[in-house]
Amino acid sequence: MENITLLIGIVIVTALVFDFTNGFHDTANAMATTISTGALKPKTAVAMSAVLNLVGAFISVEVAATISKGLINEDSGIEPAVIFAGLVGAILWNLLTWLAGLPSSSSHALMGGLLGATIAAVGIGAVSISAVFMKVLIPALVAPLVAGIAAMLATRLTYRISRNTEEGQVAKGYRAGQIASAGLVSLAHGTNDAQKTMGVITLALISGGVLGADADPPLWVIASAGIAIALGTYLGGWRIIRTMGKGLTDIRPAQGFAAQTSSAVTILASSHLGFALSTTQVCSGSIMGCGLGRKGGVVRWSTAGRMVAAWGLTLPAAGLIAAGSALLAVQGDWGVTVVAVVCAAAIAAIWFASRREPVDHTNVNDVEPAEAEDTGVVTAAMQAVSPPPTAAMEEAEKASDTPAKTTVSAP
Repeated sequence: MENITLLIGIVIVTALVFDFTNGFHDTANAMATTISTGALKPKTAVAMSAVLNLVGAFISVEVAATISKGLINEDSGIEPAVIFAGLVGAILWNLLTWLAGLPSSSSHALMGGLLGATIAAVGIGAVSISAVFMKVLIPALVAPLVAGIAAMLATRLTYRISRNTEEGQVAKGYRAGQIASAGLVSLAHGTNDAQKTMGVITLALISGGVLGADADPPLWVIASAGIAIALGTYLGGWRIIRTMGKGLTDIRPAQGFAAQTSSAVTILASSHLGFALSTTQVCSGSIMGCGLGRKGGVVRWSTAGRMVAAWGLTLPAAGLIAAGSALLAVQGDWGVTVVAVVCAAAIAAIWFASRREPVDHTNVNDVEPAEAEDTGVVTAAMQAVSPPPTAAMEEAEKASDTPAKTTVSAP
């Protein structure tokens, strides 16, 4: 570590900041359904998820290798300043979607930022197009569908198996299963998402000549990335937990168990293959699948539509922010300083904006009116119990008159 320059040090710190935002942005992936069904208390859930994210970071380095060796050609002349710009794009998009409560992909924000900054500063020749298609874009399309279909079928199976069992016993059993499956998702998240930051730091060390080509992440990189994502997870991305736990569909314990198990299997299999997929998209697909799998279940498609739109915008939006940052950062120290100052100011502005309507562990399970109206239930209920004022007054008068007449005419 003695050869690390100031710029590489800035890149490492920025990468860990991204890792931290990744943690609280993606806490919902593992714990939204567990919290929404009451299987675990909110603070307990995020603490458990944080510990397992840290453990998961030490299990594998396959995804880190995809980031550090696969997407960007190491001999393309990419500089640490370009990686810094890519991280800025990822961080700002992560925070903007967190403010909106949209579970967009931290992974795609990171990859979009790296690709946008690299293309702007070096050219498209520095990007491995085949790796982008095979290990990023195709998994992004396939994984949510696979997880969603698996969750739908698993939900139907769980209800069929337990159809002759008392409802209270079913709920109790599946709550225990939810806790176990949520832990598995957290572990899987650590094996996939923490590695992305490891890969970025390793890429910066290679580009700065600190590590040789094809080097794996050093132990201190693995540990720091694991700790950063665990800390972010413990803070809890309450806004996104609310959206995934209550905004997409009403989740019961059996559905939560099916969704989380489907997500965990999909993520762990992808991590083993080195696919840098979006755990957010996988878990969101599973939640929608479990909503469709329960008879009478409802998916709030307007919320789902906003999420899908955010997914589609993530790569290009983070890439554009990163490209603008890269054009400044490569100008020298002054350019890096300007990008850092603007990024810090934007982070502060987003944070203060979030304090206007705070969401935390005390109100995470409250449903926003707009979310409830997606199903039409709130509107119908209001029409049923709230007739026009005049009609209500007339009904009240009739009701009050009837007993009075009965009393008078009684013998």
